[in-house]
Amino acid sequence: MSFLQGPMHRHLDGHKDLTMNTEVLKSIDPDFVWVPLVNGNAPCTPCVKVGDKVKVGTKIAERNDHFYLPLFSPVSGTVTAVEKFMTSGMTQADHLKIENDHQGTKERAFAEFDYEKASWEELLDFVKNAGMLGLGGAGFPSYVKYLKPENVKLFIVNAVECEPYLTADYKNIEANLDLLKTGTLAFFKLSKAEKGCIAIKEDKKVQIEQLKKTFAGTPIEVRVVPNLYPMGWERTLVYTLTGRRYDKLPIQAGCILNNASTAIALGNAIVNGMPITHKYVTVSGDALKKPQNVLVPVGTKAHEIIEAAGGYKDGVDDVLLIAGGPMMGRTIPNDQFVIAPQNNGLTVLVHKKKEEVPCLRCGKCTEYCPAGLEPVVIAGAAKQFDEPGLEKLSVMDCIECGMCTYVCPSKIDVTENVRRGKRQVMAKMARDRAAAAAKGGKK
Repeated sequence: MSFLQGPMHRHLDGHKDLTMNTEVLKSIDPDFVWVPLVNGNAPCTPCVKVGDKVKVGTKIAERNDHFYLPLFSPVSGTVTAVEKFMTSGMTQADHLKIENDHQGTKERAFAEFDYEKASWEELLDFVKNAGMLGLGGAGFPSYVKYLKPENVKLFIVNAVECEPYLTADYKNIEANLDLLKTGTLAFFKLSKAEKGCIAIKEDKKVQIEQLKKTFAGTPIEVRVVPNLYPMGWERTLVYTLTGRRYDKLPIQAGCILNNASTAIALGNAIVNGMPITHKYVTVSGDALKKPQNVLVPVGTKAHEIIEAAGGYKDGVDDVLLIAGGPMMGRTIPNDQFVIAPQNNGLTVLVHKKKEEVPCLRCGKCTEYCPAGLEPVVIAGAAKQFDEPGLEKLSVMDCIECGMCTYVCPSKIDVTENVRRGKRQVMAKMARDRAAAAAKGGKK
């Protein structure tokens, strides 16, 4: 960690006014969906075969390595194929193709469940088998956070949504306050925390009041945080709320966090017996005709969403299509990838070429890095393929928030240089594991 730490956060122009007050488009009903058979880097095994009929809520696949995660059909129809193509994370993966019969026939995936009367073990089992995962971008199976909730001081529902342009969580909360309340209280019980809160940025004044009314008379407090980036990152949020830092996981600071949309999904599973089948997604940016939020089946192609939302602006030929927001999202070469459960935005910007100049050694990237790293030094080590140096510089602690690129006066894509360093270290780790396995096999 650098000794030259500056503010480690910054106010950004959110551009959220483009979609904050527009009506959510809910009419997108694609002829086909492609459900990614992957969770993180772990493959998921299909539970259905080509030709099988499915309903909305039918279990169609599951991850079953050291973690468990079931996946469910977002539409009713027929399984037609397994196809491999690029995900929003820029990796190749199998996708289960389902032909939509447009009937929307539902199958209740879970029996009635009273979380208040359930034992802690029963509630944990419900969260696990309901397929709850991090809907704020991580996609990590939620139950894992609660396996050993010891000495938890504060349970936090993250409703900050600090990434520019994105308002999907905001619109989801606006439409589902009751489900948010149910899911939040269920997670709070699971956490065994002394206190609970829902964190939201200070500029969302209307929603702050709605949340205060919703959670009145409950153990959940509404905590208002500054309108800064990256306030929604776990480390920044935990420090803001508690004044505590931690090394690896929030539990080390006595905290457990879940995204607001994940809490709503759990509420929906408890109240309506339905898993994660649809996703609120913000489609925004200066290259689009009609920026707005949409509610779409998981597995809907980005191309169909953009077209349904009005398409690209006339006369715009060169765009940056970003899966997610402009700071942490990844620029994707085409719009043929699909929406996975953890995707919450499509940002489409007019591509404006930047004139990059040599690094000025100003140190701004280090001052503003929320992880306390030295991005310019890491970038130099990556260019030299200095793997030991990259490890010493804690390159794997980078969250790819994009702040270093944003503040760079030389217009250098510092974040991408750091990503390159992370890939080098990950490749070295993979080589080391392979060598250890080979050595072990020779004994």
